[in-house]
Amino acid sequence: MKIGFLFPGQGAQAVGMGKDLYEKYPEYRNIYEKVNEITGRKIDDLTFNSTEEELSQTKNTQIAILTMSLAILEILKKENIQVEAAMGLSLGEYTALIHSGAILFEDGIKVVQKRGELMQNLCPAGDWSMAAIMGLDEAKTSEVCASITSGFVLPANYNCPGQIVISGEKAAVLEAVEKCKEAGAKRAIELNTSGPFHTCKLKGASEALAKELAPVTLQEFNTKVVKNIDGKPYESQDNVKEILANHIINPVRFADGLQTMLDMGIDTFVEIGPGKTLAGFVKRTSKDVKIFNINDVETLENTIGGLKNE
Repeated sequence: MKIGFLFPGQGAQAVGMGKDLYEKYPEYRNIYEKVNEITGRKIDDLTFNSTEEELSQTKNTQIAILTMSLAILEILKKENIQVEAAMGLSLGEYTALIHSGAILFEDGIKVVQKRGELMQNLCPAGDWSMAAIMGLDEAKTSEVCASITSGFVLPANYNCPGQIVISGEKAAVLEAVEKCKEAGAKRAIELNTSGPFHTCKLKGASEALAKELAPVTLQEFNTKVVKNIDGKPYESQDNVKEILANHIINPVRFADGLQTMLDMGIDTFVEIGPGKTLAGFVKRTSKDVKIFNINDVETLENTIGGLKNE
């Protein structure tokens, strides 16, 4: 059995996520206490007691999801689960890098807190949206986006075969949604996000993030991490900081990354954090693998039991 960890990104959040884990496991609570101290914020209170609107603000979403995923990892540490590789969706790449040891815990928390603030505060003024297009290939989706005249829209996430996310001005995204349906898309749904993420519109945030990353001291990788920017594992010659800064203005190649993990021989995937979107991407990519997701006490116990019985 070869295990791959997957970490979700923005859009997976929900008020109350992981509350039963927080109440049951002291090591889970300990991570929240550490993050509260580093950030100067009550991330547990934000996660469990805010409104959906407040939690969905980028400056709040990113640190809340990161904290939950890291807290689950703290419980898994005791189980001595050997991982072949890890990958995250957008924000989730930071979770993977912290898990791998390449970025130290405190540095990772500080960078992600700043990343969320920059992506919110340096998002250009406008009415922005993102939408998932199902059942249309990459070439056709790109062609539709290029044909839109009502505003700016581009493919932003290549999630899995048959699912691409587009990003841009709301009117243009909605027009593209209709044109994609006319072109044969099975379904198209607007997402719970608040900016033109993974497009050139976040150039200012990308440049500011590069400055935040500059003083971070990178460490050796203990686990392979597959990059979003090209779907390949980080190599020793890669400029990790430059890749992370460019990450928010380039499309997410998650589908390519999943294929890379399958090519490594990974046959068991574990999604760690809110929701189970990434598990769905795996299902659409391969029918020959085992898939687990951990987002509460029940799924944690089921996953540990399932992995131990292999």
